[in-house]
Amino acid sequence: MSKVDIVKSKDLPKSFLETHPHNLYLYCKAYSASVRSNSATVKNRSEVSGGGKKPFAQKGGGRARQGSIRAPHYTGGGVAFGPSNDKNYNLKVNKKQKKLALHHALAEKAANEKLFVTDSIVIDSGKTKDAVAYIASLNQRDVLIVKEMIDDKTFLAFRNMANVYLIESNELNAYLVAAYHSVVLEKAVLDKIVQEV
Repeated sequence: MSKVDIVKSKDLPKSFLETHPHNLYLYCKAYSASVRSNSATVKNRSEVSGGGKKPFAQKGGGRARQGSIRAPHYTGGGVAFGPSNDKNYNLKVNKKQKKLALHHALAEKAANEKLFVTDSIVIDSGKTKDAVAYIASLNQRDVLIVKEMIDDKTFLAFRNMANVYLIESNELNAYLVAAYHSVVLEKAVLDKIVQEV
């Protein structure tokens, strides 16, 4: 297993440190909105069964006119302005904002000494106990591990750990970086992010 080094703020490009935090806020808000299940729904008066017949005559009863017993003010009636699952919660974030959000999230982790870099992350044995020992050596609460390409043995070693999330570089985003206590990147992944500035 390669040596793990802490990435300091001074090791990152100056532009990372100057990125406005609002970009991260917008990205996290959009990410959260995109994973909403959007399943809340109720029946309106046209969807509730029953109520096809006029309950009583329009005139002569001394009561207010009613057309259906499934109107919203009746027990068992439809809901007037309830939620429906056809609402679109998605928010648009452009590519540049996504990149700036990631840069700010990494800069935040580096400022707090929660960003680590290593040449490679490989558990050759595929055993979870070896992965646990590796994470214990970092002495961090929960860890996001970013590999350029996940191999089968390393995947098996990390998959049952509750406080670790292993992803490939193409899955990396600002929300995950912000959500985890600390981040471990392979050097190739960090170099690629820095080169794209």
